[in-house]
Amino acid sequence: MRREAVNARPNATRLVQSQGLVYTKPADSPDPTDNYWPDDRYYSFTDKEIQLLDTAARDVFNMCCEAADYLVDHPGIITANMGIPQFAVDQIVKSWDREPAWGSIYGRFDVCFGGLDHPDERLRVPRFYEFNADTPTSLVEAASIQWLWLEQTGHGNDQFNSITEDLIKAWKRNLTLIDEKLGHHATVHFAVAEGDYIGEDTMNTTLLLDTCQQAGWKTKTMLVEEIGLGPDGRFYDAQDEHIDVIFKLYPWEFMMDQDFAKACFKDMEIIGRQNEAGNYTGGTIWIEAPYKMLWSNKAIFAILWDLFKEDPRSKWLLPTYFDHDELPATFTKFARKPIFAREGADITLEADGQIIQDMKTGEYGKEGYILQELSLLPEFKNSAGVAHYPVIGLWFVDGEPAGMGIREDVTPITTNCSAFAPHSISDVPVNYESQPIPDLDEIEASLRLDAYHEAAESKVVLDYIQSVVT
Repeated sequence: MRREAVNARPNATRLVQSQGLVYTKPADSPDPTDNYWPDDRYYSFTDKEIQLLDTAARDVFNMCCEAADYLVDHPGIITANMGIPQFAVDQIVKSWDREPAWGSIYGRFDVCFGGLDHPDERLRVPRFYEFNADTPTSLVEAASIQWLWLEQTGHGNDQFNSITEDLIKAWKRNLTLIDEKLGHHATVHFAVAEGDYIGEDTMNTTLLLDTCQQAGWKTKTMLVEEIGLGPDGRFYDAQDEHIDVIFKLYPWEFMMDQDFAKACFKDMEIIGRQNEAGNYTGGTIWIEAPYKMLWSNKAIFAILWDLFKEDPRSKWLLPTYFDHDELPATFTKFARKPIFAREGADITLEADGQIIQDMKTGEYGKEGYILQELSLLPEFKNSAGVAHYPVIGLWFVDGEPAGMGIREDVTPITTNCSAFAPHSISDVPVNYESQPIPDLDEIEASLRLDAYHEAAESKVVLDYIQSVVT
């Protein structure tokens, strides 16, 4: 694993904006997302390192599945230690017990790893921080933008990346089973919350929508705030169309605080119901499935450690405890994390009573905290001697490893503004066809969206994207 400095492509920021990464700005921009895609560095891996990450990811995912089996048999742990209300438990259990499984598309593990040749032996073994199992972003850059970068630059022979193709297959498998449950070919709604001023949630959702359409299903876009609860206790969009299936880039823990939360779970009890005429009168299917609350919750890693600390697969885990647990005397270096938190907020890093980094905001933490053994990210210095700390995001699609993306920052805690760096594999056969780098005229032509409005499903989405990049 190496951090390689390269020359940025001409007009790189405008180029990646034209490819869908609308939430990056030039390096001199005052916007907080400036230089999110710098285009002047990448990480190179060996095939052996990629295979190690794949093996570790499969082991940790399997432990998560075994932990879910345990938790649905011990629901008291869910409500006592995971900040999940009692009214959600029944549907968590039912969504987990579906056979064959359906209702979950994707997720991302965040991993600490420095490569097999790293001078620090600790960093030669992948260690898993958390599972972004409900609403992970950085999907556009991981699935699409970094692959286009590889084709246009030739910096490497291949990439750990089958995300787009796997998403299409995942939608097809899941929605085929869902159609059988509903008794008809569903339209899939896609929803983001209002206030997405930089376009990140919109574009991540748009990629998922596009792969759903490629799988063969009709889609419809909406805001989370437009979801309406009808007098029959069922959910409808702004055009009074029943929402049979919806992907929401909106976390379950946020939904638990909404006025309609209990109605949402009550409505799930009638999924699949039809009247005598064969019309669908049942409830809404939400993607991701309710059971993903067990994994998107940082408490899962305290549970994993408790269940598997004697298991050989625990080598991929960091010792993790609830903050109310009795801690080992030797446990003096740790990260304190809220069980619900985002973008590095309210995390503190502590070593032997000294604070290394404090990201307290007061926004998160009311549901409790975990303490995870401190495992600082590897440090890679650039030519100016500035340290960068990369975290590896390992993508899972429909229960299988699908790819990787890297975020790096100049501090050990990764935040919303941490830069994205592409990656490649150095020692395998070349697995792509080289593509030319578009010139500025070609880039600007692709950003003129007027020609697409008439054929587009939602002119509002295209207008919004245009306003972000111009």
